[in-house]
This record gives sequence, structure tokens and C-alpha cells, in this order.
Amino acid sequence: MLEVELKVKIPSLDPVREQLVRKNAGSAGKVHEHDIYYNAPHRDFGQTDEAVRVRYTDDHAVVTYKGPKIKKFGLKAREELNFAVESGEIFETMLDRLGFRKTREVNKWRETFKLGNASVSLDTVEGLGTFAEIEVIAEDGGDNPTSAIEKIAQEIGVTGEPILESYLEMLLAKQ
Repeated sequence: MLEVELKVKIPSLDPVREQLVRKNAGSAGKVHEHDIYYNAPHRDFGQTDEAVRVRYTDDHAVVTYKGPKIKKFGLKAREELNFAVESGEIFETMLDRLGFRKTREVNKWRETFKLGNASVSLDTVEGLGTFAEIEVIAEDGGDNPTSAIEKIAQEIGVTGEPILESYLEMLLAKQ
């Protein structure tokens, strides 16, 4: 699966939220996401542009592998593989035993909406500020999702320069 997203730093989440409500976007509610990123012992994910993350939310843990960013569609695109685990803590212990090392933790409060085939997230990221993300899953060889993402951005008032860095990269750059 190829995740294509537009991420923009915005001064306030309220105007975008109001537009989403006006467009009858389905709300999945607001959740706190505590992400713990790991680096591999056999290669440096900072060099290969990959990521392994354990994400904790209110009621479960999900492990994610993110492949290198793909220069496609003019936005941030990358392979993303996710699976739920019964115990994030046990999975983290396993990573530790395999030689993986914690890189950084990211805390964010995310409000998610569904608008057509797009997911729109309104994020408040500790240490970074507020952001809007519009994400579409693209099939290999399928249509270019950029125009659909740009249309949604215009409709809900998300403007600004696209950010191609992850929240992890942005926080690491601040160190």
C-alpha cells in the first residue's frame, strides 16, 4: 500500500475543522498517539529514510514500517505496513533483544475525519505545533492522487507549503 499525503503547518485547527463539519465529513474522534521510533542494528534508518514505530493509543498498540519516501506525485509518498500487537511493551522488548534502539518519542493529539476516499487529520504535535494532513492510499499503477488531495485542501482551507518531513524528522532537526 502506498500512502500519499499533504502535510501543512496551520495556525489553528478550528477553521479546518469547521469546514470538515460543513462538508459532513465523518469524524473518528480525537485520540492521543504516543509513538516510539526505533533504529535498526544492521542499517541506519536515518540514512535509508525508513522508520519502525510502535504507536500506543488509548486502547491498543500498532507497529508500523515506513519505507523510503518515493519521489512521486509531488507530495510525500511511501510504503506503509501496519499490524496490531497484543502488547506493545512485549514487542518493544523483542526489538530491544534484537538490537534495535529507541530513536525518539513523538506525542500528538489527532482528530481524524473521513472525506470521500481521503483521511484528514488535524494534529497537535508536542514541540512542533498544529498541522493538517490529507492522506489517500494509492494503488500501484493507479491514478495520480495529487489532484484529489489538492482539491480537498482547497475545499477545507488548508493552504501553505507542503511539508515532506515526518514529525520525527522535524523533531530530530530541532535537537
